[in-house]
Amino acid sequence: MVKSESVPHIVQQALNQREIDYLCPIGAFSQHGIRRVSDLHEDTDFRQPFSIDGDRILHSLAYTRYIDKTQVFYLVQNDHITHRVLHVQLVSKIARTIGRFIGLNEDLIEAISLGHDIGHTPFGHDGETYLSEICCANGVGSFLHNLQSVQFLDRVERKGKGWNLCLQTLDGILCHDGEIHNQRLEPLRAKTFETLESEMAAKQNNPAIGLTPMTLEGCVVRMADTVSYIGRDIEDAIRLNMIRRSDLPPQSVKVLGSTNGTIVYRLVMDIIQNSFQNTYTAFSPEVSDALESLKAFNLERIYMSPKIKSHTVVIRNLFHLLFERYLLDIEKENQNSAIFSRFLKDMSFGYLSCHRPAEIVRDFIAGMTDRYFLAQCPENLRPSPRPF
Repeated sequence: MVKSESVPHIVQQALNQREIDYLCPIGAFSQHGIRRVSDLHEDTDFRQPFSIDGDRILHSLAYTRYIDKTQVFYLVQNDHITHRVLHVQLVSKIARTIGRFIGLNEDLIEAISLGHDIGHTPFGHDGETYLSEICCANGVGSFLHNLQSVQFLDRVERKGKGWNLCLQTLDGILCHDGEIHNQRLEPLRAKTFETLESEMAAKQNNPAIGLTPMTLEGCVVRMADTVSYIGRDIEDAIRLNMIRRSDLPPQSVKVLGSTNGTIVYRLVMDIIQNSFQNTYTAFSPEVSDALESLKAFNLERIYMSPKIKSHTVVIRNLFHLLFERYLLDIEKENQNSAIFSRFLKDMSFGYLSCHRPAEIVRDFIAGMTDRYFLAQCPENLRPSPRPF
């Protein structure tokens, strides 16, 4: 009779064997998951390492705050506009679908997908731009949401203890860079935690540096990030009467279609067909060109549209106001400040000893939801949502 305490080990062995039988030879096998610190309780856990990572991200406080984080459109009175929480779920679904067909580790794909945007500021990429300006001015380097995602999960969550996630998960989150267009991605496999640290430092000093994931799973998530938002943003823009479907570039429509469902289907099928049994993930040249054209259209007609930039000056000023206020609160040790009562209370010595005041303020503001950010601002300065 098998002792109960050995059952999790037997289950893990069976799951590892199933991966050997099912995953492609260059997929990320769960038994090869690398943590900074050995996780002793994994020996008595039915779950495999990447599955544990996904659960830890899902139950993090930062994940909970996705619910009120801007994707593209902020301060808009419309309940059907995409928010960040839906976006990461769409990325996960799309990436897992691709991974299933080409034989990749869906647990790792899910963990990277769910965690990849956790570092986003309130008010989306606009907020990221404003916070980066302020961080550079305060000597703590550029702010980029992919670096901040690793920062939250590895160094801020659990009162500074972090979640001790696997290297493969953190690397995929760091390297997702969904705004960069790649026709083909091939993983750079030989990475360590030292590599992760050096890549983060290099990216912070020079945001133009490109990063490549260490796993095919990370490459798939990076492509799925684009697949998930490109058509969805178009549908949101049409819903807000910013563009018409007939405005879409004809060559892109010819190849990809004009609705989100068709665009997602054709992009996913193209990735599968061009990545199956290869050491890389890729779009076909024709689809890659059509996607690049569509991304250029979205940038010009949606992301840079004056219709969604009406509050940018106000929001930028509020970022500066809050940053300066919290820096002063830390300097004066104002225990009544929200940065002490809501962020630094019970924070570990490890976090406090390794972060300068400007870095602490950065982490606090970056983690805010849109609603909480505005609640911290003087009421007379808060912008009102726009009806569309």
